Amino acid sequence: MKRRSWAAGGLLLLLVLLGVGAEARDLEVFETTLDNGLKVLLLEERKAPVVTFHVWYRVGSRNEQPGRTGLAHFMEHMMFKGTPQMGAQAFSQVIRKNGGQDNAFTSQDYTGYFVTLAADRVHLPLELEPDRMVNLLLNPDEVERERNVVMEERRLRTEDDPTSSLWEKVQAAAFQAHPYGKPVIGWMEDIRKLSRGDLQAFYKTYYAPNSAVVVVVGDFNRAELLPRIQKAFGAIPRGPEPPPVRIVEPPQTGERRVTLTREDAKLPFIMVIYHAPNLTDADSYPLEVLEVLLAGGKSARLHRNLVYEKQLALSAGAHYARVSADPEAFALYASSLPGKNVEELEQALYAEVERLKTELVSPRELEKAKNQIEASFIFSQDSIFSLARQLASHEMVAGWRHWKAYLPGIRAVTAEDVQRVAKKYLTTENRTVGILIPGGAATGGEQPATGTQPKTEGTKP
Repeated sequence: MKRRSWAAGGLLLLLVLLGVGAEARDLEVFETTLDNGLKVLLLEERKAPVVTFHVWYRVGSRNEQPGRTGLAHFMEHMMFKGTPQMGAQAFSQVIRKNGGQDNAFTSQDYTGYFVTLAADRVHLPLELEPDRMVNLLLNPDEVERERNVVMEERRLRTEDDPTSSLWEKVQAAAFQAHPYGKPVIGWMEDIRKLSRGDLQAFYKTYYAPNSAVVVVVGDFNRAELLPRIQKAFGAIPRGPEPPPVRIVEPPQTGERRVTLTREDAKLPFIMVIYHAPNLTDADSYPLEVLEVLLAGGKSARLHRNLVYEKQLALSAGAHYARVSADPEAFALYASSLPGKNVEELEQALYAEVERLKTELVSPRELEKAKNQIEASFIFSQDSIFSLARQLASHEMVAGWRHWKAYLPGIRAVTAEDVQRVAKKYLTTENRTVGILIPGGAATGGEQPATGTQPKTEGTKP
């Protein structure tokens, strides 16, 4: 439920003023589980003759062992490298020849594969996805080729990007026990050492119907499609139960700080992350509102006060990782303007946090933030891909019904709730601070990353 804009909030307000209803529709999600453990979620949306077909697996970087980081992401790449039925690259070629699009991504908690194509081509994923669930070749030559691709991806996205490198170090400092402290793409030395045997064992452990969810949204008839899904996937045997992740991050009891000096950094950058609960906790709703109050566009507090009024920052924002399997983080970040003092910028960030603790948010500002969240949520339902991804991500971490509970939870948030969670979670002892220091002269106007931390890795650009 990210990527909000004040335009969405303004549009909702316009609809209200015009007397046009903008209520969230009561979408009917059908749920069933096959005998082999495969969960199936179907949502009929007939606005266009298109379907999006997703197969997600309950495995991400949190399931990796020390010394084998990056396995989940490496495995995602290899899922496109062929079976006895389909050669390397053939999966994507078939989909694209039929006018469709396919891709995949890996996160801390799950790995998702999706195809979006004309409704009368739904037979293609029904043929292709079961095949690669059980018959992946993992050809040694392809493994070595793809290892180089993954290593180059890490160089480009993390090692050559100062802000991404800082985020990686801050995350590792904040999560010292839990696997959320590891990068999704893996550490470079681990990627170099991963073997074909590692991939095979990982595949056999996690790529099974009882670890997967099929989500289909679009123009189809459920009574016709469900038997086809049952026929396509039902004969695949249930796999072993994957080992659970039992590690719990101990409470942080003191501030931690990380400093990174980079010659290729043009401007100082700061990020501050606080441990915060996930969507299963009632506090997640006021934290979601708090994020928008701070960073929901150019009229939100961080941009208005740090960028526009005080002119300390080139950009400033916040990110709350709510949809996660385990408690994750609430982050603040800002890029210093050339010539400005990064220590002053850090204190200005904390001043905005303290203001939330000492002053109740006004009714108007609170309602504006809640309207913005609601508008973004409602308008996102225009996209069948967005609907499928929301359903799948919630199902992966806690069950898709948490998605249904989202708007009622947001609507119930009060100013007192916002103040309470700010006091509870945004504390000195609960924060980890990262400072990026340019190694040379602070010149130029490099635009920093804008809040999408590198926790999700994709196969294709």
